[in-house]
Amino acid sequence: MYKSKDENWCVYVLKCRNNYLYIGLTNNIDRRLKEHERGTGSKFVRSWRPFELVKTIPCKNAKQARSLEYNLKKLKRSRKIEVLDLEIEMPIR
Repeated sequence: MYKSKDENWCVYVLKCRNNYLYIGLTNNIDRRLKEHERGTGSKFVRSWRPFELVKTIPCKNAKQARSLEYNLKKLKRSRKIEVLDLEIEMPIR
């Protein structure tokens, strides 16, 4: 069965070392996590490994995923944790 390019989009949240949060989007979560594991996903995650996937939010298409990612990234950390219903402590400095 043919899948359109807009299927399977999601916004995901990674909890990195020291409880830092990373928010990203993808249309292939397995591939994206492997990229992060290899250190090719993003400079931030590469610098703060190890990481754990703590949330995925399905989206109906790429546009919705980009919009949600953008809006979540604008929030202050405490508000992100509240909105995403995460149980995460403050970063360890």
